[in-house]
Amino acid sequence: MRKGEQTRSAVVETALGLASTHGLHGLSIGDLASRTGLSKSGLFAHFGSKEHLQEAVLLAAAERFVDQVVRPALKAPRGLSRIRALFDNWMEWLKGYERNGVGGCPILGAAFELDDQTGPLRDLLVRQQREWLASIERMVEGAKLTGEIRADIDTAQVAFELQGIALASHFLVHLVRDPMAEPRARAAFEGVLSRVSR
Repeated sequence: MRKGEQTRSAVVETALGLASTHGLHGLSIGDLASRTGLSKSGLFAHFGSKEHLQEAVLLAAAERFVDQVVRPALKAPRGLSRIRALFDNWMEWLKGYERNGVGGCPILGAAFELDDQTGPLRDLLVRQQREWLASIERMVEGAKLTGEIRADIDTAQVAFELQGIALASHFLVHLVRDPMAEPRARAAFEGVLSRVSR
């Protein structure tokens, strides 16, 4: 990796941490410059604008999510085992932010920030979320093919319910500080699986 790429990567890493506590709109070029030892003009040379920096943070968060949640789950056998692996990884992803004391998931945070806005940043996040829900649906379809999930089940409904469980868990962990958040999320997950399984 060239020096410019290393610098850009280091800035994005720092920005990811800040976005998890301050949100995408809370990212400040001045704050990032002081934290990374760069000048403001140096930072602008790498990103061009605050919006491009925010896009880089969203892309990096999504890439990290895929690396930590999705790809490891794909190593599990197709079917319920893969869906369980995905959910386990997803819970670990959410807990990782809690353990590290660096705020919440920057992707979910961005969803709350951008839901009523317009523009390229929201469009990027919407594309990412549609791809994510489609990934869950494909895993549910895989479980239909293995015969573990009934053929009449609406895969989009299952993806919706699993996303809802994760959102509720994030809310209960980071806002309410409910120690029962994960057990409740896992119980809800098992409830969905028992309803749709053969």
